[in-house]
Amino acid sequence: MTTNRWNALFSHGTTTLIYALILGFWELCARLFKIPSWILPAPSEIASSAAAWGPELLYSSWVTLNETVVGFLLGLVLSLPFAVIIAFTTTARRILYPILLALQSIPKIALAPLVILWLGIGQWPKIVIVILVCFFPILVNVIAGFEAVPRSMLDLMHSLRASKITTFRRLRIPIATPYLFTGCKIAITLAVIGAVIGEFVAAQEGLGYMILISTSQAQTPLAFASIVALTIISVVLFYAIELIEKQLVTWSP
Repeated sequence: MTTNRWNALFSHGTTTLIYALILGFWELCARLFKIPSWILPAPSEIASSAAAWGPELLYSSWVTLNETVVGFLLGLVLSLPFAVIIAFTTTARRILYPILLALQSIPKIALAPLVILWLGIGQWPKIVIVILVCFFPILVNVIAGFEAVPRSMLDLMHSLRASKITTFRRLRIPIATPYLFTGCKIAITLAVIGAVIGEFVAAQEGLGYMILISTSQAQTPLAFASIVALTIISVVLFYAIELIEKQLVTWSP
C-alpha cells in the first residue's frame, strides 16, 4: 500500500475517531449530569427516537429534499441568463443589479408569509422561497467568473479574429464554470435552509414541520433527529455537486 493511501486512511480514521469522541463525550455528559431529554437528549436517545419515527422521518426527508432540489434547479436555471445579461450589458447591470441586491437583502423569513399568502399552502411556496435563497449566490459567482477572464486571453482571441460568440463559448464559459460550481455549493446549503423556512411558516409535512411539532410537544429527541436528517441532506447535496464538478471541470485545479 502506497504512502498516500496510508495517509488517506489515517486521515479518515482520525476524523472518524474525533467524531466518535465528541458523541461519546456528549453521551457521558448527558448521563453524568442527568440532563433532561427535553432540554438536551443524549445521542442514544436521538438514535432511539429516529428509529421509532423512522417512516415519518424518511417521508419528511423526501418532502424537504424534493423542495430543495426543485427550488435549487429552478434558481440555477433562472440565475444563468440574468448573469449573462448583467455581465455584458451596462444598462441592465445599472438597473437590475440594485433591484436584485435589494431583494437579496430582505430576510427570507419576512418574505415567506407573503409568498404563502400569494401561492397558498402547498409545495410551491417552499420552492419559491428556495429559489429566492439560491438565486443571488449563483448569480454573483457566475458574473465574477465572466469578469475573471484575463485581458491577455481576450486580446489573443481578438487577434485570432474570434467572434464574440466563439469567445464566450470557448473562453468565458470555461473560466466561469468553476465559479458557477462555487455558487452552486453555497446555494445548495442555503436551499435546505430556505425549504425549512417555508415549512416553519406554513406546512403540514417536511422536516421543518416535524421540528415545529416535536418542539411544541417537548419531544426534543425527535427534533434533534430531524435536524440530523437536515444536516445529512445538506452534506450529501454539497458533495454531490462537488463530485459533478470534479467530473466536468477537469481543467481547473
